[in-house]
Amino acid sequence: MIDSALEDITKTIQLAVAPVFLLSAIGTTLSVLTTRLSRVIDRARTLEAGYPAASSNEQSRSRVELELLSRRARLIYVSLTTGVGAALSVCLLIMVAFIGYLFQVNVGRVVALLFIVALGLFVFALVNFLREILRSLESLRFGLRAVVPDQKV
Repeated sequence: MIDSALEDITKTIQLAVAPVFLLSAIGTTLSVLTTRLSRVIDRARTLEAGYPAASSNEQSRSRVELELLSRRARLIYVSLTTGVGAALSVCLLIMVAFIGYLFQVNVGRVVALLFIVALGLFVFALVNFLREILRSLESLRFGLRAVVPDQKV
């Protein structure tokens, strides 16, 4: 009887290990997103601080860059929100797995559904992260156009 209980809890712990690796990946991604968001905010604050003293041409460029930074910040916000949702789903999945063990309830479908939800949210976060990276490349091209306006970049 004791061996059976030990075997059951061992299986439950093994079941929880894979989601923990997913949780680690989500946490790392959230850290990267937070860093990118802080850089976007810092750049926007710098542009806003110099906006009143800038010439009209520089104000126009600053406005375009501020709009781009705003779009990037929204994409990062969506990525962070869905990433946190994915992390919460994984945590809930692990909790449900252990509650199922403790109360001897079959929670296989709930665990599977939570895992699918977590992966779906994480994929959505990564897609928006990629979109934000592409937007950041637009600002690089914007800088090149300002230096070499006659050439297509």
